[in-house]
Amino acid sequence: MLDFWAKTSGTWINVATVLLGTALGLLLTGHLPERMQRVIKQGLGLTTLFIGISMAGSLNQARGGIVDGVILGLLALVAGGLLGEWWQIEERLAIAGDWLKHRVKGRGRFTDGFVTASLLFCIGPMAMIGSLNNGLVGDARLLTLKATMDGLAAIALTGSYGIGVGFSTLAILLYQGGLSLAAGLLARALPDPASSPPVLLATGVGGLMILSIGLNLLEIGNVRVGSFLPAPFLAPLVYWLAVWLTAAFA
Repeated sequence: MLDFWAKTSGTWINVATVLLGTALGLLLTGHLPERMQRVIKQGLGLTTLFIGISMAGSLNQARGGIVDGVILGLLALVAGGLLGEWWQIEERLAIAGDWLKHRVKGRGRFTDGFVTASLLFCIGPMAMIGSLNNGLVGDARLLTLKATMDGLAAIALTGSYGIGVGFSTLAILLYQGGLSLAAGLLARALPDPASSPPVLLATGVGGLMILSIGLNLLEIGNVRVGSFLPAPFLAPLVYWLAVWLTAAFA
């Protein structure tokens, strides 16, 4: 029986690297010209686009019955976006970020940093599958690799957004830590998470959201990414509904 540390070690390592990256970013902020900060941000944006495209490719492997995975991803994304707008998730995240900014007297684009970093660090196959592996068998290698990437990204993000990036560790704790602790229960429904169609569909939808973050970082668009947060969680439901309808009308 795994103890608490064994189940959540990867999450704590991830929190530590993001905090370290934020601290380094704050130290370097005053010493880097704005044009260099912009180049770092653009490099992160381009890399984020690549990661998003790679993840979105999972939709091609997530066919539900006779329904193509891309169609299922679109349905989950639209349904999640509508639900997010109804719940006003984007506005609530902004309120939470502004409250934290007031509490710590944060400077710069605190809310943008909090929201962008939280989404970038929590959405993706490494966070999901890594947390499952950590919680099931105590294997934190995937989350440790993710933590290294997140720490480097935190340096660049902090140069643009400020201390709000560091507070994304709250989202990492809640999401990755909670998923690791719940992995034992999830395993009964998803015995092989890495190749499970519902997980692949959720990963693909998450990839589309990561793409939108890249577009925002590059200032190409202004996508309300927070509103789409319910979409990855709706993706398995959309998949199972498609499978059920296919069987019912076959």
